Amino acid sequence: MKIAKRAATYFFLLLILFFACLFIWQPYLIRVLWYRTPDAKTYQAFPQDTVHKSDVAFHFIRPKEKRNDLDSFPVLDGNRQSIPFQDYFKQGRLNAFLVIRNDSIIYEKYSDGYTDTTLTTVFSGAKSMVSILLGQALEDGTIKSLSQNVTDYIPELKANPAFKHIALKHLLEMKSGLEFHDALGGMVKAFLSDEARYYYTHDMRAELLKVKLANTPGTVWKYKSIDPILLGWVIERATGKSLSNYFEEKIWKKIGTEHFATWGLDQKGGLANTASRFQVTAIDWAKVGRLYLNGGRFDDDQVVPEDWVKQSVSIGSEVPASAKGWQKSAHHYLWWIPQAGEKGDFAAEGMRGQRLYADPKTNTIIVQFSEHGAGDYPYRKISRYLAGLPFSDLDW
Repeated sequence: MKIAKRAATYFFLLLILFFACLFIWQPYLIRVLWYRTPDAKTYQAFPQDTVHKSDVAFHFIRPKEKRNDLDSFPVLDGNRQSIPFQDYFKQGRLNAFLVIRNDSIIYEKYSDGYTDTTLTTVFSGAKSMVSILLGQALEDGTIKSLSQNVTDYIPELKANPAFKHIALKHLLEMKSGLEFHDALGGMVKAFLSDEARYYYTHDMRAELLKVKLANTPGTVWKYKSIDPILLGWVIERATGKSLSNYFEEKIWKKIGTEHFATWGLDQKGGLANTASRFQVTAIDWAKVGRLYLNGGRFDDDQVVPEDWVKQSVSIGSEVPASAKGWQKSAHHYLWWIPQAGEKGDFAAEGMRGQRLYADPKTNTIIVQFSEHGAGDYPYRKISRYLAGLPFSDLDW
């Protein structure tokens, strides 16, 4: 009995020693263990760079009476079973669902504690904002070409041979070839994943300097955080401004925003997490959708080059490298573009069901904030229904 107790004690001490060594070797793992999968408020644990609102706000039209028939409208859940939208809202633990058509808010629904002005992290929705900024930097001439090497702007990366042949276009298309381990495959794999590493580290630059090459750049598409983080770093170096200041100057103050937004940093004065830490209100994120629906224009101001908008949200004859879900959404220039059925719509999407969806056919914008997200992809069906257009299964 004493031997068993002693063995258990030794095992417990060895376990403590193992984790102590692990946390000393990789301090960010303490934050992974503490926070686990991030939620809509985890960003508050990190320093924030504020993006100040527009001097003159643009206001969507708010009709005296909004539609409520969407509550009973049938959509599909995660098992492809038809349920009323109000059940979709509850099952997905949605916090906000905002539908805007022709600049009028025609439907909105919120969970307790949420409004259209609640600041929320949109996780990978941040990646699409990086795409917008890259287009701006190309227009400015601060970035000359997508064919340039990443080391042209971040020369310290030359010390790592993995970056020798990586062009900016490779990063934009998520074909850098850089090694990246996602969080899928169980608790242990998620704990030690690169997804967790780059979200919770306090020094993304140091991590990027160590990354290895897994594939020849330009040959293999893999969804990962490294590529947009590197693009954010490139934009800062090229413009000589923090990402937040550049975003504020080129986008946020020009589209009539009513509230500030934030970019989360890895440390005070550090690098913006442009892969997953952009915080915004629903009403203002909708204005980014409006900007792209209007070909990059806000009133008489061409905020984003029209050609860049077209390149970003239309694949054209290009064979898509990805095909996510039943709608075969392709990842292109850091936006998601459905390929099944009638084409033309596009979206910025983030973990746990964050969505900025735009449908040019009906001039509709949908913003969804969620704690979990559950169900299929009902946005095209909803946009066509609220516009009074027919919809069939082929349109999915």
